Amino acid sequence: MTQPRTSPATPGADTGRTETGGTTLAHTPPTELRGHLTAHLGGTARAWLHQALDEAADHPGTHGPISVWELRIAEAGRRCGPEHADAARVLILHAARADADALTRVYSQGTAAERRAVLQALPHLVAGPEALPLVEDALRTNDTRLLAAAVGPYAARHLDPHQWRHAVLKCLFTGVPVGTVADLDRRAHRDAELARMLGDYAAERTAAGRPVPEDLHRVLTLTDPTATPPAPAAECGIRGTDGKES
Repeated sequence: MTQPRTSPATPGADTGRTETGGTTLAHTPPTELRGHLTAHLGGTARAWLHQALDEAADHPGTHGPISVWELRIAEAGRRCGPEHADAARVLILHAARADADALTRVYSQGTAAERRAVLQALPHLVAGPEALPLVEDALRTNDTRLLAAAVGPYAARHLDPHQWRHAVLKCLFTGVPVGTVADLDRRAHRDAELARMLGDYAAERTAAGRPVPEDLHRVLTLTDPTATPPAPAAECGIRGTDGKES
């Protein structure tokens, strides 16, 4: 597997699009993600991760003011290093079988990095729309790393058309590459309202003497009603240990 990397939103800006084997964390089955980390972490960090995952699996849910696995999420950056911290946090959340309430608690109390991990874990853990408020909160920020995590497969599955269109525009406003938007081809196909919004935005930029983002033209092309419809996107697994439905 290739080393996880981040794709910049703009030169020098980091969107937090951590990748494993060419796909985002939100798309990567937990067993594959664990195998990748096992192969790339040093011995001390690897032992810490395995212990943290065992603790989370043995004691899921809430125990006292804070669960032990929540403490491990807070430690992940120091224990695994910033390059692997997001992936470690996603695995801990999965091992703890965190539901929407637990994810909301971690998100609301967490740092930006911990919030990003929650967003990346959503498609693995929550089947319904009950965690949408977390996505909506992230879309209100100007943190490009949170925005990139928010427009993953969970958002593609559950955001209504109005919210989804504005999420695409928010990416254009902030410089988050539209390639981070999950299922973009399918959702943009034949979307006349999105085409209108993109046209208005392009006209505003042009009138102000500002360049129109190249990504805007890409999305506008996808809205063409005469284009061949894209194939349906593969669904991410929910709660399964191998990334499949369970």
